[in-house]
Amino acid sequence: MLVLSEQEWRERRNAHRERVSQWTAPHRQRQHHQRKHPVLDFLFTYYSFRPARLERWQPGVGVALENGREFLSRKGFAETPEGVALDPAALTDKRRDSAEFILGLLSATASRPARLGCFGLHEWAMVYRTEPGDVRHAGWPLRLGHRGTDEVVESMPISCTHHDAFRFFTPQARPLNALQPSRADQVRLEQPGCLHANMDLFKWAYKLDPFVPGELLADCFELAVRVRELDMCASPYDLGELGYEPVAIETPQGRAEYVRRQREFADEASVLRSRLIDTCRDLLAWGSRQAA
Repeated sequence: MLVLSEQEWRERRNAHRERVSQWTAPHRQRQHHQRKHPVLDFLFTYYSFRPARLERWQPGVGVALENGREFLSRKGFAETPEGVALDPAALTDKRRDSAEFILGLLSATASRPARLGCFGLHEWAMVYRTEPGDVRHAGWPLRLGHRGTDEVVESMPISCTHHDAFRFFTPQARPLNALQPSRADQVRLEQPGCLHANMDLFKWAYKLDPFVPGELLADCFELAVRVRELDMCASPYDLGELGYEPVAIETPQGRAEYVRRQREFADEASVLRSRLIDTCRDLLAWGSRQAA
């Protein structure tokens, strides 16, 4: 058991809260004023982890907190001879099953080469053959208009491997995709070049809460923010008013930029994916030891 002094864990807790508040505080302000943000709201609406939970630092498995009794008010912590630490009873059969699924999914994803060159066409397929007012971000214009957007979709092959992106395709766009990914295909198809698979590292991190260290959770969230920004810069929407320069994937230069940034994110995500895999293994081993 690693024991953190009160000074150590308080410093880490405060640093974590300050780090993530650069996103949670503006989100609360937007909510207060009932303003929507087509890029950043996604991190708090599509993903079901409340800002208050994101701000809450956790030490992770195998760590005791000296004079950490304030953590006893949280679910999943208990007093130990070394200090306050995660309670083995919190690792229920359901939570263990979840960790095993996450481990299997992330390991399968990590075993595959990154497939690059989808060019973010999933966002275009979500508005294919729609009318004004029917798009997901109705308050924002399409850079090429509806007809121009449809022409881009029809002129390029679509190869989305991610079910949770594909399920938002319009009915007319679905047959244009090279694959028809379903939830049952997720472990078989997930691959490390996919922007959405790399954003989802945040989801898998918070699914492990409170067993995941706060720093890893924040790292996954920060990556998700930056990947989401590319996702929407490469989308058909004109978000210049918000300061987002388009990645014009309808041009050779835009496609080259997209692939370059997609590769960089795949490399970053591979490190975080490995850390999450290690976290799952450590958690399952810890649970087995406690049950013995």
